[in-house]
Amino acid sequence: MTETTHTAPAKVPRNAAPARTPVPDGGRRGGSLLRRLTPWLFLAVPLALLITFTYVPVGNMIYYSFTDWDGVSPDRHFTGVDNYERIFTRPELFRVFFVSFYYLAASAVQIAIALYFATVLSFDLRFRNLFKGILFFPYLINGVAIGFVFLYFFQDGGTLDSVLSWFGAGSGHAWLGDPESANTSLAGVSVWRFTGLNFVLFLGAIQSVPGELYEAAQLDGATRLQQFRHIIAPSIRPVVSLSVILAISGSLSVFEIPYIMTGGATGTTTFVIQSVKLAFQFNKTGLASAAAVVLLVIILLITWIQRRLVPDERVDLV
Repeated sequence: MTETTHTAPAKVPRNAAPARTPVPDGGRRGGSLLRRLTPWLFLAVPLALLITFTYVPVGNMIYYSFTDWDGVSPDRHFTGVDNYERIFTRPELFRVFFVSFYYLAASAVQIAIALYFATVLSFDLRFRNLFKGILFFPYLINGVAIGFVFLYFFQDGGTLDSVLSWFGAGSGHAWLGDPESANTSLAGVSVWRFTGLNFVLFLGAIQSVPGELYEAAQLDGATRLQQFRHIIAPSIRPVVSLSVILAISGSLSVFEIPYIMTGGATGTTTFVIQSVKLAFQFNKTGLASAAAVVLLVIILLITWIQRRLVPDERVDLV
């Protein structure tokens, strides 16, 4: 009989990696290309929408500002910087910027109110969730609805006069009848509406501070005022800076509340209301576009100056 020889199989180490099938260079390059393109594929739709509805209209607005287009006819004649000269040389076109000071003062008031309530409601307080909802609710209401509500609130014999008469302080004063009281009333409406936005920003920044800092401060005997000065105020400095930028830009571009309540009458015309009237009432789209470009440049310039004067610093309280 023939003797059969059996060869023992080679032992494979337990930790040995399995043999890999070689990948062609084309497949490796294709996978790497796909990985590089994946973020841009996700950004394609948002970028397309941003370019279509933001940058293209801004480009058209800048182009129209150098023409005499009336907004209707297909003819557009290039006029150079004539529109910009008219804005800066005609006082009635540039004087409306002074109305923004009322809203700028109102913005300072709403920031102070929002900061106060955000600080108080960041501590343990009964019904604080209810108060949070009450403060933020006005910001959720449509601006047109707010305009109509306060139009009846300030009218002669309206809600405000009725409430004042209960306390024997009623008067026949027309709240929207002269420039000073009208702009003050409209600025007060903006305080009521936008305080909730600043409140939420401040509250979120305050609640992001580690709780251990408050506990350590309480153990050291720090009062609420000391906690605000040494813990809360430094931590929310970037958010306050953002609120100031929003307040300045918003004060310069106020539109819906004065437009609904007064239509720009009695000295309440803002720069945006004036631009809208130039474009759609007087058919001077080129001049209105120049006014919009001037407003955009002013807002960007003020924002740049503010960022240079108060730069963002990394806050480290731990």
